[in-house]
Amino acid sequence: MKFLNVVRKNAYFDSVTLMGVSKRLLDLPGVEAVSVSMGTEMNKQLLAEGGFDAETVKDAGPNDLMILCAFDDSCEEDEMLAQVERSMERTDEAHDAADFRPRTLAEGKRRVDANIAVVSLPGEYAAGEARKALDGGMHVMLFSDNVSVEDEAALKELAHAKGLFVMGPDCGTSIIDGVALCFANKVRRGPVGIVAASGTGAQEVSVLLDGAGLGTSQLIGTGGRDLSAEVGGRMFLDALDALEADEGTEYLLLVSKPPHPSVMPVVAERLARLSKPAVACFLGATELVGAGSVVLASGLEDAVAKTAALAGESFEVLPALAVPDRPSGTYLRGLFCGGTLMEEAKQVAVAALGEGVVRSNAAKSGSVALADARKSEGHTLLDMGDDVFTRGKPHPMIDPSVRNARIVEEARDPETAVILLDFVLGYGAHEDPAGAAVPAIREARAIAQREGRTVAFVAYVLGTDEDPQGKAAQRALLEGEGVHVCQTNAQAARLAVSMVKE
Repeated sequence: MKFLNVVRKNAYFDSVTLMGVSKRLLDLPGVEAVSVSMGTEMNKQLLAEGGFDAETVKDAGPNDLMILCAFDDSCEEDEMLAQVERSMERTDEAHDAADFRPRTLAEGKRRVDANIAVVSLPGEYAAGEARKALDGGMHVMLFSDNVSVEDEAALKELAHAKGLFVMGPDCGTSIIDGVALCFANKVRRGPVGIVAASGTGAQEVSVLLDGAGLGTSQLIGTGGRDLSAEVGGRMFLDALDALEADEGTEYLLLVSKPPHPSVMPVVAERLARLSKPAVACFLGATELVGAGSVVLASGLEDAVAKTAALAGESFEVLPALAVPDRPSGTYLRGLFCGGTLMEEAKQVAVAALGEGVVRSNAAKSGSVALADARKSEGHTLLDMGDDVFTRGKPHPMIDPSVRNARIVEEARDPETAVILLDFVLGYGAHEDPAGAAVPAIREARAIAQREGRTVAFVAYVLGTDEDPQGKAAQRALLEGEGVHVCQTNAQAARLAVSMVKE
């Protein structure tokens, strides 16, 4: 094994760009591991935790680019360095092609008539830049995570006072006036305004609405902590006000985990005063007290069906797929890119299999916490976008290599019966997630076959045919490998559970 450790001085790139660069480098022949990040102390710590030699880049500063690469003996160091530099030049050329690469928010605002700033920086720096954008009269989409809840609350109160929005932190999905921001899908415009404290949950309902012919007027992501006690639902409430005033919005669809008990009465009181029909999907909530005529949905699939009914349209989930022959093994293993999709599938599993028998790295509502997220036990459903899997690595929606390795690992376990997967399409996501998974699926089947076993695969493809990856093409790839592809995430969960339920 050979190693390349390079520091490029004064070469700043945002984290979204660097995720793409890391993926591009990892696809190079012979590359075993790679990390491309800015030289912050947090990133250096992540390098050490990820097994890289952080000492070699200890002098890098926050504005310096760190490139660390481990590769096999088939490539010489000077050749690998040349390939790395070419990969980075592609990023530079992309910026040059636009003929505009502002170094500051102020410079960008002077040159472009924009009213939204997307902030993607390490959490310790993100809040300061978000505040600058708000002070400059711009809405903020705060893609960054690791922003303190105290900073989040303060930023949102400042935004509220200025009549602006802070979408986030850790907000991956919004669609404003038809423009998709960060992770979002190509969906039709329509009468439904979405407020979501959930990224893939927002994506799921927007694509299902698209399939129902309704479409989305605006999709405002608030960040997952907005409805916490510390933040108090500040942006969620402001988003309700904005969509109620929006002429293009006729119906409201709200997606979130249940608000904190101290916040729920405030949210319910505002919902009771809505003048437009609304559906609320607070995943796991069984009642909605004090919210007037707002309709409570049990899940994402149900939320779209009930929103369509309000609009006089129909959304039908096709009849349940026939249960294939029962595979070998005993347990369900769900490996999800989307945290909300995992949560919905987990609720389906708990309802069918019973409380206390489903394990997860995001355990609640009847599931049990795993002792170690890197090792499945019994029925296990994982959010592979969790920090334990992404520290120092791109999100699995961008780089599926970590999940692909886990697919093979699960197939080595003779107790694995069904592997349940999601494939998230759209802007910002991997250009071919299904194609990238095919080698892992084939290897998993071969491992089981050599041992006289069978492993079944069930999947859901979240996207539209207008997405860059094309939903029909992705679905066809998976079905060509014998994967059972379902219409919705909940349907995929139901099918997978039926294959292991006694």
